[in-house]
Amino acid sequence: MAFKINDNCINCCSCIDECPTGAISEGDDKVVIDAEKCIDCASCAGVCPVDAPVAE
Repeated sequence: MAFKINDNCINCCSCIDECPTGAISEGDDKVVIDAEKCIDCASCAGVCPVDAPVAE
């Protein structure tokens, strides 16, 4: 199972540097998580100011 980004995302990109596998990248209006690379560590959720990363 992988995390996904919900519509709360404000595209601040604070989660990108926290991801140990490089699974997160900038998208058009919100960041995107590559489910193939996501290891469910929740590092992204820990730094997000709007609780956008959620477990699928």
